[in-house]
Amino acid sequence: MKKLLFILGLLSLGFIDKPSEAQTGWVQTNPYSGRIFSLATSGENLFAGTEHGGVFLSTNNGTNWTAVNTGLTDLYVRSLAVSGTNLFAGTGSGVFLSNNSGSSWTAVNTGLTSKFVMSLAVSGTNLFAGTLEGGVFLSTNNGTSWTEVNNGLMNIPILSLYVNSTNLFAATSGGSVYLSTDNGTNWTFINTRVMYSHVYSFAVSGTNLFAGTSGNGVFLSTNNGSSWTAVNTGLTYTLVSSLAVNGENLFAGTDHGVFLSTNNGTSWTSFNTGPNKQIFCFVVSGTNLFAGTDGDGVWRLPLSEIISGVEDGESGMPGIFSLEQNYPNPFNPTTEIKYSIKNAGMVNLKVYNILGQEVATLVNKAQTPGQYEVEFNAHNLTSGIYFYRLTFGSFSETKKLIILK
Repeated sequence: MKKLLFILGLLSLGFIDKPSEAQTGWVQTNPYSGRIFSLATSGENLFAGTEHGGVFLSTNNGTNWTAVNTGLTDLYVRSLAVSGTNLFAGTGSGVFLSNNSGSSWTAVNTGLTSKFVMSLAVSGTNLFAGTLEGGVFLSTNNGTSWTEVNNGLMNIPILSLYVNSTNLFAATSGGSVYLSTDNGTNWTFINTRVMYSHVYSFAVSGTNLFAGTSGNGVFLSTNNGSSWTAVNTGLTYTLVSSLAVNGENLFAGTDHGVFLSTNNGTSWTSFNTGPNKQIFCFVVSGTNLFAGTDGDGVWRLPLSEIISGVEDGESGMPGIFSLEQNYPNPFNPTTEIKYSIKNAGMVNLKVYNILGQEVATLVNKAQTPGQYEVEFNAHNLTSGIYFYRLTFGSFSETKKLIILK
């Protein structure tokens, strides 16, 4: 106890750097000087798809980037998608596959009669490609062959695709949104054109479906797109290219930076003291949020600095799972972490240091509904503040722990 009080005293006096000051606010990284169209993560790897520079890889949270384009004959990478160990790139010349973290690429376009791929989406073993002129295509074998799935899809240019459980959403030109519940075999027009602009992005939080549009801001549907309501109070820029959900936080990437809503879009606050250009894409990796911009690189923000993020530890999906504070805390060298899940699925529990680097994987497997307890042994780690993060599907929760030796 005396040791803890001594360390806290040094922190308050400034003799020891406060862990929260390791990074303050948004930090810019620069894999490419042009447009960053897409971001994706696979384990510790962060990928960026660019307008004319191909794909870039970072293994240290964006601090350094390397171009990984061997075999990628078209460097216009509009979309990226990850399925297991496979990384897919949607380009102006079709789909390319890498199964070695981008070290080499192979074109996988048999049956893909329209090669300009605007968007990619993964649902289980199904890979969907939304194209500019040919509608939606489905591959069930990692891109080895493709089948056109456009029955009921009236407007062909596919601007964005989004998968939520068994629902596949496709946004086409003119603000039309279509829903398929059978992997694209049949499509139903689900909106009444209340948006009257292109839909560039989707995001889901619980039962709420959000759509980002090309000039009318963000719309909310609570019934899988049957009806929509504009939710734009405080959203001063209404071209919304990208959306992302983390816990109770909803991010909107606009043509002038990032906006944050903590109440399902009822109100918005500017959150762009850093990236103030158009935001094309978001991704959450480890304990950081990344944003890809129009000519301003990739920006990184610690989730701990988000208004209702790490410190509060609120669940992003009430009633589905929960993550408890570890006990004891502080600890040396072991502590217990409890969590509960209400649905069967893939559970991932990892520990990160204050730089966002993964230091331990505690759980990485499918689990049935129930309550669980995991022991974390930190005998090989130094004293300090760390974060542990539980992910389940599209939702996550993060809390702090303190190692005191």
